[in-house]
Amino acid sequence: MPRQNPFPSPTKNWHSTAYPAISPTRPELSQKGKTVLITGGGTGIGAATAHAFAQAGASRIALLGRREQPLLDTKASIQKECPGVDVFTASVDVTKSSEVAKAFESFAPVASEKKINVVVNNAGVEGPFGPFLESSPEEAVSSLAINVSMAWNVAHAFIPRAAPDATVIDVNSAASHLNIGDAAAPYTVAKWANIRLWQLVGFNNPGIATFSTQPGVVDTELSRRVDGVESFNYEDHVSLPAHFYVWLASPEALFLKGKFLWANWDVDDLKAQAKEIEETHKYSVELIGYPSGGSDKIESAFANPQ
Repeated sequence: MPRQNPFPSPTKNWHSTAYPAISPTRPELSQKGKTVLITGGGTGIGAATAHAFAQAGASRIALLGRREQPLLDTKASIQKECPGVDVFTASVDVTKSSEVAKAFESFAPVASEKKINVVVNNAGVEGPFGPFLESSPEEAVSSLAINVSMAWNVAHAFIPRAAPDATVIDVNSAASHLNIGDAAAPYTVAKWANIRLWQLVGFNNPGIATFSTQPGVVDTELSRRVDGVESFNYEDHVSLPAHFYVWLASPEALFLKGKFLWANWDVDDLKAQAKEIEETHKYSVELIGYPSGGSDKIESAFANPQ
C-alpha cells in the first residue's frame, strides 16, 4: 500500500509508523507504576496501545470491550511480553452506563487509593455510510447517540476515579478536521460532540490533561468496513498511534493540553512550536471569530458564578 502522505501537515516531518522520539522504551516517557484504562482494548489501536503502555512500564491496565475473547487474547499477549503487568478485562457494552460504572468500580473503586492515571477513549462505531438523504434518520441518530454515549459514560465513570494529574486521550477522527461531505454525517457529528465533551472534562478538572486525536489511517476493523485505507490509497501502521499515545501521557506533551492532534505529526517539530501553541489557539477545535477576550470572560463567569 502506498505511503505517500495525502494530507497537509503543520509539521515539517510526517510519520506513518512509530519512531524513536515516541518509543515506549524512552526513559522520559516512562509510565512506571501507572494505571491505564482503554476502551475497545481487544483489537486494533486499543490493543496496540495497551501493549505500548505495558512496554512503558504501566503496572495495571484495564481492557474494556464488547467481545470477551479478543480482550483475553490481548491480555495473554501483554503478559507474555511484559509478565509483571496486571491486566484486567471486562466484557461490557460501553453504551450502557451501568456496565461501564461496574467495570470501572471493579478496576478502581472510588473508595480506593488506586486512581486511574490514563484513559484512552477508543471504542466507537462507524454508523451508516452514504448520502445524507439516503440514510434512515432513525439509524443515523441511533449511531450518533451510540458514539456520544460511549464517551459520556466513560467520562462519567472516570472523573471520580481520576488521579489529580490524569491524562485522557480521545481517539477521534480526521472527520472532525476535514470536511468529507455527507458520506459519514452521523459519525462526523458524534466525533465533534466527543471533542467538546472532553474539553468540558478538562475545563472542569484543570489538573486533567485531555487530548483529542486523529490516530492515522490504520487498518482496523472499523476502517475496513468503510474502506478507509483503500479510499485514501494510504496506510499508517498501528504502532504509530499506540506509541504517540504513550508520548501524550508524558510530561513532554503537557504544552498540548486540550488540543486536537494527528498522530502523524512529528513531536519534535511540535515541541519547537511550544510557545506559540501555548499562547494561541493553534491546534484547538473551536469557533474562530468571537471577539478577542470574550470567550475568556464567559468561561470565567461559568467557572465563578455569583
